Amino acid sequence: MDNVSEFISGAQQGVVTVEFRKLGTNELRVMPCTLNSEIAGTTITIKDIDPSSHNFVVWCIDKNAWRSFRANTVETWYAGYPEGYEAGEEDEL
Repeated sequence: MDNVSEFISGAQQGVVTVEFRKLGTNELRVMPCTLNSEIAGTTITIKDIDPSSHNFVVWCIDKNAWRSFRANTVETWYAGYPEGYEAGEEDEL
């Protein structure tokens, strides 16, 4: 995963989208997520995240739940929502 520190900062400030391969199925998952309490609508107590970590826990916006992914499965990430995403969508992208 490139620019891990930027990813963490972006997730703490707003929404980022992570595209990664699911373990077991290798299916591409496009996940809008955040580490911002105001956006998540829940208390987020994760403050210090180790940029050298292999696993990341984030608030998944489209599932409205905590999710995790491994750094070595990430194909790309970027600030903002995925193209075509509408707030309130319940289906997985």
